[in-house]
Amino acid sequence: MAFLTSGGDAPGMNAVIRAIVRSCIYNNITPVAIYKGYDGLIQGEFEEMNARSVKGIINKGGTFIKTARSSEFKTKSGRKKAYNNLLDSSIDALVVIGGDGTFNGAHIFNNEYKIPVIGIPATIDNDIFGTSHTVGFDSALNTVVQAIDKIRDTASSHNRLFFIEVMGKDAGHIALNTGVAAGAEEILIPEENLGLRRLIKSLKRSKNTGKSSSIVVVAEGDKIGKNVFELKDYVEKHLPDYEARVSVLGHIQRGGSPTCFDRILASRMGVKAIDSLLKNKAQVMIGIKNNKMCLTPLIEAVKGKSKIDSELLRISDIMSI
Repeated sequence: MAFLTSGGDAPGMNAVIRAIVRSCIYNNITPVAIYKGYDGLIQGEFEEMNARSVKGIINKGGTFIKTARSSEFKTKSGRKKAYNNLLDSSIDALVVIGGDGTFNGAHIFNNEYKIPVIGIPATIDNDIFGTSHTVGFDSALNTVVQAIDKIRDTASSHNRLFFIEVMGKDAGHIALNTGVAAGAEEILIPEENLGLRRLIKSLKRSKNTGKSSSIVVVAEGDKIGKNVFELKDYVEKHLPDYEARVSVLGHIQRGGSPTCFDRILASRMGVKAIDSLLKNKAQVMIGIKNNKMCLTPLIEAVKGKSKIDSELLRISDIMSI
């Protein structure tokens, strides 16, 4: 059995790897790490693991077996090379750790060569259908909230309006959750088109009710403006009393030690993946719903779309008055 991490890194990936390796050893299965994602699968960068191979990594961010995006794996010839490498190494199953791009690649690979595949969702965006939480999401939320808390100190000291851009090209889960947790006056996400007029109206209301500083959390995929800097210029033009600043948190959201929640979630998902393979269940993604492990067909995880929490949207409206 082999495993890899692919796509963007997320806190907790190492904890998943640790759980997979030790679950394999417990069940007398030989675990093989594939370095550098699908690229490593094509290049044959394999290494057999043992229980001590994964010592001291549960608290580490990133992924020690590295990750990469592979253009060659998108080609039939690239996937053929990958399959031949698995055959040559007597590997009969594959666990892929990543997001929707990772799962899509695994789904295509399985359709062509019928190798059993299990997906484990690890992405800070939490945008995977079939699970309430992805590995890394909770850690990213805590990183963002800590950053916003620090920025609010400066906003309050200088009576400034801060636009804080967080990750989320297609999904606003990070922005919505951190905006509520950090007490943001407005939250802009791709799923809800607030509109410039409503944003201006909201900020005016905040000013009139005595707020001397404001925080607006913006998902990078929000459609209200071309980018957060254009949005800041627009607001300054229409609300000259505001001194506005922009803070783009960027890749800081992906790094750092995973939270307790993510370490436990990663451990549960890693063990569930091996348990599922032992029961001949494959072409599925491991998820969590109502604190219970669940399986979703890989094709549904690829084609489905995660939904924004409508109750949190309502709470954000109430809290922003």
